[in-house]
Amino acid sequence: MDAILLAAGFGTRLRPHTLTIPKPLLPIQGRPILDWTLGSLPEEVTRVVVVVHYLGEQIEKFMHQQKWFKDFQIVRQNPPKGTGDALRSCSAFVKTPSFIVLNGDDLYGAQDLKNLVKVSAGVIVKEVVDPWNFGVASYNADGSLEKMTEKPKIQGPAMANTGAYHFPQSVFSQELGISSRGEYEITDYLSTLATQQRVDVIPATFWYPVGTVEAWESVQKINLSALIR
Repeated sequence: MDAILLAAGFGTRLRPHTLTIPKPLLPIQGRPILDWTLGSLPEEVTRVVVVVHYLGEQIEKFMHQQKWFKDFQIVRQNPPKGTGDALRSCSAFVKTPSFIVLNGDDLYGAQDLKNLVKVSAGVIVKEVVDPWNFGVASYNADGSLEKMTEKPKIQGPAMANTGAYHFPQSVFSQELGISSRGEYEITDYLSTLATQQRVDVIPATFWYPVGTVEAWESVQKINLSALIR
């Protein structure tokens, strides 16, 4: 199975640290974020596609040096137009009938990713108390995904999108429109897919988004054994 890692962001909220280092390569406990991600992927994943833009040459150099995957593809998103556009840019490079997609700068539990590859389509979610900062899952009666709503004006708690997905190749045939933020959103792919087939919702046992300087500093002291497969 292929895995797509979205690593094209500017890391604006982590400046000044990301002025010279792309966010996926920031060190956590002595290892780049992207190295943790590659090491947590389940054994079913045999190839990775990495989407880059900002300081992408550094990420490409890292991929040539990392020990986890010999088979990988670098895809340049230029210019970046959102996560949906990043996924769409990979359509010619994905070789397997289905694939997983992860944010290349978040930390995911290895067992959660193992559960994700077991379903035909799915998304990993985590309960949050500030749903207005996330995409939030709505459920069908059978517990599958109904839709994902970006940053709803609701009070928590709610189940937030972690940015980890399992898609079939058929998503690439979907038409994608520009959102109110002026970007192409990967969650639109997900919500449309949920009208066509079952999309399982997988609760996360571990998810750590490294979105701010404070979060990056805090994760240096956290037990990360959940990332080891």
